[in-house]
Amino acid sequence: MNFKLPYIPERTVKPRKEGVTMMMDKGLSVREVENLIDASGDLIDIVKFGFGTSYLIKNFETKIQLYKEAGIRPYLGGTLFEAFYARGMVNDYLKVLDKYGFDLVEISDGSIIIPHDEKCELIHRLSKERTVLSEVGSKDSGIIVSPGKWIKWMQKELEAGSWKVIAEGRESGTVGVFRPNGTAHTLLINRIIAKVNPENILWEAPKKTQQVWFIKLFGHNVNLGNIAPNEIIPLECLRIGLRGDTFFEFLPSDYKERLKQVNTDEEKDDD
Repeated sequence: MNFKLPYIPERTVKPRKEGVTMMMDKGLSVREVENLIDASGDLIDIVKFGFGTSYLIKNFETKIQLYKEAGIRPYLGGTLFEAFYARGMVNDYLKVLDKYGFDLVEISDGSIIIPHDEKCELIHRLSKERTVLSEVGSKDSGIIVSPGKWIKWMQKELEAGSWKVIAEGRESGTVGVFRPNGTAHTLLINRIIAKVNPENILWEAPKKTQQVWFIKLFGHNVNLGNIAPNEIIPLECLRIGLRGDTFFEFLPSDYKERLKQVNTDEEKDDD
């Protein structure tokens, strides 16, 4: 850090098991990746090449190498896996992973329906050689998944070998664990965390209000994903209480009371 400041919560260090930040790369150029790594590479744990962008990205191998050299684990978006699966080409997908040296893989079924037993078999199979992220929840706002199914699917996927289960939120932050207006499905999330350890869940939370909500609920070392490149440092400020939305989260109670008293006294003076 550039200077000392007390009462800053201690962040986990890479390689992190909790407090993970997943960034979404939707087509950054090589130069943009270099600048990103220079500015905030130490704060990024994993990078998802969003949906099917990896099919089109220029200088793809160069970007992969840049991320790896910076201690950031890149992986292909789950939608690309689903595109291969839908075409009966799972083995071809594995060849792509081998070709580009991906040790992290996402197994999802947000756009298509995969029998859950089959999905768990795929997770188990791939987890023998790679770290697996699996995603739960539909990208279609019209498909409602009951809390019971969320819990059951998350538990089974973790048992099958998933490192983390991703709670669907999409890059829009308007589906899955969020309502169409972007607010959290509080009842659903509370039901989930009553049965599934939050440390094993990576919450997709692209919007600042969603990030604040999860930090206030789970603390600064909550796992958050679908973060935009230009929001990495702002998110870290939220995590450690250096932004207005979480400013008071990590200050001692006597500080809070003193500051509240100052505000009360000023209000009296205004009267």
